[in-house]
Amino acid sequence: MTEIQTPTPRDAFELLLAGNQRFIAGSPEHPNQDAARRTEIAPSQQPFAVLFGCSDSRLAAEIIFDRGLGDLFVVRTAGHVMGPEVLGSIEYGVDVLGCPLIVVLGHDSCGAVGAACAALENGMTPAGYVRDVVERVTPSVLAARAAGKVEAQEILAEHVRHTVDLLLDRSRGLAEKVAAGQAAVVGLCYRLADGSAQVVASRGIDTAVRAAS
Repeated sequence: MTEIQTPTPRDAFELLLAGNQRFIAGSPEHPNQDAARRTEIAPSQQPFAVLFGCSDSRLAAEIIFDRGLGDLFVVRTAGHVMGPEVLGSIEYGVDVLGCPLIVVLGHDSCGAVGAACAALENGMTPAGYVRDVVERVTPSVLAARAAGKVEAQEILAEHVRHTVDLLLDRSRGLAEKVAAGQAAVVGLCYRLADGSAQVVASRGIDTAVRAAS
């Protein structure tokens, strides 16, 4: 399979969407998953996108976007919440590895979002460091409610958008690259039942690019 060696942000996004369409249709090509690819990338890596998503076991990036070894630089946390380590990892993917695209990937039935909603309703938060995850999701839930959004899918979309904005607010370097057209950030909501990924936020890329549905 011929790949674009130095993709633009839009090229990279089209590659992801094409892979997701194959996954939805049940006709994956499993590119870059053989011994030849393993040998090819052993000396160095050149992924075409940073994938920052939730740690949920049903959200395996290389599977749902039908990609392989060396294609995606993946960073995952519960509820795709951000701390310094996450920001540093994403900046590494863009600044050092040259990825032109960052994708923030959320999904329906997210436990972290659900826990934040429950905590606001009953005043009870989880113990241990799970509480930190829930507290970082809470601003998204509050923002959604302030805008009159109460449905689970609406709250999820707000959390993805909030994460995209927070990423660019906190990383000046990434914001500058997006402003210069050198990189883009896209927020996607993944549907567990049918495997589709829908665009809910876009910074630095044409929002008219079709979303998998």
